[in-house]
Amino acid sequence: MSEINKPNKFLPTTKEEMNERGWTELDVVLITGDAYIDSPFMGIAVVGRILEDIGLRVGIIGQPDVNSDIDIKRMGEPKLFWGVSGGSIDSMVSNYTATKKFRNSDDYTPGGKNEKRPDRATLVYTNLIRRHFKGTVPIVLGGIEASLRRLTHYDYWSNKLRKPILFDTKADYMIYGMGEQAIIDLGNTLRNGGDPKNIKGLCYISKEPVEEYLSIPSHQECLDEKEKYIDLFKAFYDNNDPMYSNGLCQKVDNRYLIQNPPSDHMDQNEMDKIASFPYQRDAHPYNAKDGKVKCLETIKFSIMTHHGCWGECNFCAIAAHQGRTIRTRSEENILKEAKHFTTLKDFKGIISDVGGPTANMYGYECVKKINKGTCIENKRCVDAHRLCRTMKVDHSRNIKLLKDIRQIPGIKKAFVASGVRYDLITADKKHGQEYLKEMVDHHISGQMKVAPEHTSDEVLHHMGKPGKQTLIDFKKMYDDLNKKSGKKQFLTYYLIAAHPGCEEKHMHELKQFTTHELKMNPEQAQVFTPTPGTYSAVMYYTQMDPFTKKKIFVEKDQRRKERQKEIVVPKREHFNARAKKMSSNGMQG
Repeated sequence: MSEINKPNKFLPTTKEEMNERGWTELDVVLITGDAYIDSPFMGIAVVGRILEDIGLRVGIIGQPDVNSDIDIKRMGEPKLFWGVSGGSIDSMVSNYTATKKFRNSDDYTPGGKNEKRPDRATLVYTNLIRRHFKGTVPIVLGGIEASLRRLTHYDYWSNKLRKPILFDTKADYMIYGMGEQAIIDLGNTLRNGGDPKNIKGLCYISKEPVEEYLSIPSHQECLDEKEKYIDLFKAFYDNNDPMYSNGLCQKVDNRYLIQNPPSDHMDQNEMDKIASFPYQRDAHPYNAKDGKVKCLETIKFSIMTHHGCWGECNFCAIAAHQGRTIRTRSEENILKEAKHFTTLKDFKGIISDVGGPTANMYGYECVKKINKGTCIENKRCVDAHRLCRTMKVDHSRNIKLLKDIRQIPGIKKAFVASGVRYDLITADKKHGQEYLKEMVDHHISGQMKVAPEHTSDEVLHHMGKPGKQTLIDFKKMYDDLNKKSGKKQFLTYYLIAAHPGCEEKHMHELKQFTTHELKMNPEQAQVFTPTPGTYSAVMYYTQMDPFTKKKIFVEKDQRRKERQKEIVVPKREHFNARAKKMSSNGMQG
């Protein structure tokens, strides 16, 4: 192991820590909108460990003070590049509710008070660097905030189309998507004095177009015609698969945004290696001194089993950011991580989550997709009507993994808290019921969360979600298994109001369904937020179905959005749910 890859250490965040390692300067300084948490669930920590592994000297600054030079200067100027991320969540989503009210809390900030993450954090941090380091080394953007804003995009908070984020920030490069291989290529290229502009998974600004790339509607064309914005988004969405995607070229004023083809996905061995880096699974003491970081309650002792999701809900950005092909870690590597937990002094025997973007997509994929890439031309693995016949759902590998984790001495409970697609459980005629029985008997506590989002066929169609009959079938299976197991466990439901295509009449349909079919009164529902990188945001902005370009209803009045929610969850129910939550946290009174 190299000198800079010592185990049992955070990456440095202060000059003193650099001195302890004998470093006078860093190769890379990474900036993030979160506290510095050294965890495989935190993108900035993963990037730091990857760069460390290839021999670079890396430091991380979490949530720098943007009103002074104290934080941004505390480790000096890097030799190769700055890396800037808004954090694990888009800063505007983190800071504002769906009705644009400021959020007072932040689970990624020490002490929980939302006062450290600026709006448009990626832009603010880039300006902070430029202000204090004139003519500095390249600034490279990354993370979900930048990745989903890499082309012209609809910004809900300003209610307009914004230019690609490289133009707003005036950064030098951007790495989009998960970026593991791209960051390795970038680090090696800059260390060797090369030109990064041919790196897969990278965006940059050019004075000239790249002729062999796909020319997509210009920023001005998108401003002039909403149909052109739909065309641009389709090109953005369809060119995320490394096996066949084109590079993209978009004219913005008198220059061009160049998006190189996506970088290759990590294979199983590479994913195992990244998961095995010496993460400290805690907040750096420099940040932790300011209070507890709430997200650690969830991620500290959780296991990420895979990347990617082919569910393709239209309101979700995972497909555009992580990709639509499942990449899995080996069972051996996952079990090694679970065993490692038992050696840590603060581990109490409880694994908070074993899963991924969709927990029950672990361990199988479409053979056609593996060999040729994801399907295009609006063909999906699963839609509102059916599962594609070439996608053979098989929970058997997942079942065995969960059983093996339970057998590890020192593991008392391993929860599956990640989202689960109930339609995949009902579709798996061989192992679906066995998988659900495993969940009911061993991997949930009191309730299981599922996400039907709605029950109106019209609204579900616009969401890209399965029909309500699948939910009815799943609920019966779930209730029967609980009855046989002698357990009194319940289903809780994620529901969305005011999604494009949803009117008040549809919310009344949803209320009738929850009352008469589900036999429950929902305590929570959320108003739809149009986030960059999603088809639903395109619908919201254009007021058209992007697949047919036909006009659809979109509720844009904030009071009527709230009224849609209150049809299903009256204000009194919101109050009761909040009181229950506060009581469970010991904060009542």
